[in-house]
Amino acid sequence: MKVAFVTNFCPHYRVKTFETLARHQEMDYLFFSKGDEWYWPQPHGVSQGAFHLEYLPGFSIGRLRMTPALPLRLWRGQHRVIIKCITGRFALPAAYVVARLKGTPFVLWTGVWMRLQTPFHRLFFPVVRHIYRHADAVVVYGEHVKRYLVAEGVAEDRIFVAPHAMDNDAYRRAVTAAEQAELRRTLGLDAEQKVVLYLGRLEEAKGLSYLLDAFASVDDEKAVLVFCGDGAAGPALREQARRRCVESRVRFAGYVPTEQAVAYYALAWVFVLPSVTTPVFKEPWGLVVNEAFNQGLPVIATDAVGAAAGGLVRDGVTGFVVPERDSAALAAALRRVLGDRALRDALGARAREVVAGWDNERMVRGFRDAIDFATRSARPAAGDESGQGP
Repeated sequence: MKVAFVTNFCPHYRVKTFETLARHQEMDYLFFSKGDEWYWPQPHGVSQGAFHLEYLPGFSIGRLRMTPALPLRLWRGQHRVIIKCITGRFALPAAYVVARLKGTPFVLWTGVWMRLQTPFHRLFFPVVRHIYRHADAVVVYGEHVKRYLVAEGVAEDRIFVAPHAMDNDAYRRAVTAAEQAELRRTLGLDAEQKVVLYLGRLEEAKGLSYLLDAFASVDDEKAVLVFCGDGAAGPALREQARRRCVESRVRFAGYVPTEQAVAYYALAWVFVLPSVTTPVFKEPWGLVVNEAFNQGLPVIATDAVGAAAGGLVRDGVTGFVVPERDSAALAAALRRVLGDRALRDALGARAREVVAGWDNERMVRGFRDAIDFATRSARPAAGDESGQGP
């Protein structure tokens, strides 16, 4: 049984997931983007793997990616199931309409767990809600997304959790003392300093101003805050560090290639993901949490982070969960971890243990269960009550 999987592009962290699913199921991966989305660091590029794929031609009008070849490719394809991610203002309705006209089971994959509040999203939401409610199955990042969809009227038995995972082996490798020492020299750190690490885009939605305020209020001269990444918020964060008189204890490392990130996790004392809710964003997951956990690094995350709401970051077990936009709560969590090595080590050990079970096989099982359910409960093609399709 051949399955079409339509999504924007293949990022580096999704190669093993797609390969794992392709080992269990005959797959056609159809990508409708060049990987030039505003949120995607261009040095990351797009990836390929040991699976059948096509990057479909198209063009962009602002943030609207038009891929006229997609509906034709789906219409002509001999696919028994069509899986479509939630992104794509053209691709999502196009894939859904083709599936309905052909009577092909349609599976939606989503990590969204709030109603987005741009004028476009408010206007388009009735269409999205219709797809939520009428997809033959919905695959979600975690229980937090499932709770949101149930509240939006989606039947619970059609929702399948595919716990958001990545290639654990790539981030579990041992980082030598020499490699860590070299990184310390690069960052201008001595052997005694404790690194509070953030790795990701420097953008408003990541809540980094709250992290910097929290860090500035922590009275620990051996603690150093390291920002890895680029983004629009960079200049404001540098000015904030100067204004709070912590310039000497803050490092801006810039873009870090994916293959070098593991060394930063190994070097750090604690990782922080302080994301906040905005009208257009609520952290769907945050795979940097999975990456950090694989190095035995505890994580402090806000309750606006999917990995926390979805159960990977557990307060007092694998890290700490604090309210979003609350610098005082962030500071309190930082003081606890920075001031207690035994606690830090216990949280990190448990984090490494937990994430080992948060792997691609478990994630793919959610997709396989959804495919099986969708094929058993498929709807007939439009205008065909026999259920046989065209």
